Amino acid sequence: MTLRQHKMQAKPLAHKSLYLAIVAVISIQFVACSFQEYAPKPIDAAQSAARFSSKSFEDSQFQQFLIAQGYAVERLPIQLWHLDDLAYCALFFHPSLEVARTQWRSAQLAEQVAGNKPLPTLNSHLAHSDDPDPAKKPFALGLGIDIPIEVANKRLVRIEQAQHLTQIAKLEIAQTAWQLRHQLAQTFSNIQYNQQQISLLAKEKNLREAIVRLYQKRLTLGEASNIELSNATLQLQSSENALLSAQQAQLVLQSQLASQLGLPLAQVNKMALAPIDEERHQSATPTDEVQATTLQNRIDIRIALERYAAAEAKLKLEIANQYPDLVISPSYTYEFGDNVWSLGISSLLALLNKNKTNIAAANQLREVEAAQFDALQIKVIQEASTARAQLSQASAELHDQQQLLVQQQAKTQRLARQFAAGEIDRLTITYAELENVGAEKALALARYKRNQALDQLENTMQKPITTQSLFNQYRGEL
Repeated sequence: MTLRQHKMQAKPLAHKSLYLAIVAVISIQFVACSFQEYAPKPIDAAQSAARFSSKSFEDSQFQQFLIAQGYAVERLPIQLWHLDDLAYCALFFHPSLEVARTQWRSAQLAEQVAGNKPLPTLNSHLAHSDDPDPAKKPFALGLGIDIPIEVANKRLVRIEQAQHLTQIAKLEIAQTAWQLRHQLAQTFSNIQYNQQQISLLAKEKNLREAIVRLYQKRLTLGEASNIELSNATLQLQSSENALLSAQQAQLVLQSQLASQLGLPLAQVNKMALAPIDEERHQSATPTDEVQATTLQNRIDIRIALERYAAAEAKLKLEIANQYPDLVISPSYTYEFGDNVWSLGISSLLALLNKNKTNIAAANQLREVEAAQFDALQIKVIQEASTARAQLSQASAELHDQQQLLVQQQAKTQRLARQFAAGEIDRLTITYAELENVGAEKALALARYKRNQALDQLENTMQKPITTQSLFNQYRGEL
């Protein structure tokens, strides 16, 4: 066999080998990769509603959750619900927490995506020539690969930006948890105050009924006028209307509590709520540490700092984008009988523009985040000062009402001794007892206002005032 014949046979073999190599590489791309299949997951509204209806605070998983948070086993199931107990119930059952957690998991996946490196691109081609020249082979085959190379640490900057966004999503879980607790604290205070109102209004109603009966007897004996009886009757009707309104408000408050707990109303109606926490009311009023504690604990401030950091990372990325990425493209071509090897390098021509517009926009975004942080911090400082002043005022008012109640009770006791001695009539002592109820109502209102001020101060600091609160531990974990 001549050398020419050997070359003529070798070229078809090379052409066939190259074709097989192309087919093999393409086949490996499709076969070796593990593709995921779409799985439909429709939402069943009826099933979702059934799951909500079946929720119960006696659920074993909820009991295990409480044990994990530090509850003693002998305390379970909870018989008397305090604010912290309700807060943990909302953390377990309320759907908004799951929404926040899902968004956090989505941000974590976005962080992984940000760390992905650009993948090489495989390309090939097949051509056929109608040239009748027998010296030329009729086919041309090519195989190439484009290898992208990122410059200026763009991948690391993307990861940094995604990490800040993930931290924001995590902090929003804590923000949601705190908002739930604050709403519960307000509703809990409203329910406690309303229960006191119902009790005191019922006592007032009984006393006014007694006064009406006394005036009716006096009118019969000619010792009272119709006007006095009418006034007493109108006051009785006013008390009855106030009592009815308070009883109806209790139903609305129970519904609000159920909504904030994420439980059916039937379950909430089974809960025995604790009375007003006197220890919380008697806790020392925070001093100048309020501002420092507030700035340290406010979740929205921490979120604002993370937003600023994410804006800085975006600016870094836009500055890095001034430098175009490179693509290295080695390839082999069998071209009508010739073997051709090549190495290409390509890049975007961005040297003239230098990404100026995007850099300016990213820089302006950073300025916006900085201004928003300054505004938020000033607002928080002002809120802390206002909340502390409101608590001080409410505490002073509560002290005054406590003193007035003591004085009224002493007066009532003195009149009771006079009544026992026959020095005054029953109408006088009944009115004294009614004044006593009025003083108790004023004290309940003052206590309610102070409780509201405490709730507002806690919300400003975003931290429970009582150090014994188990919620402090849970919030620290978030």
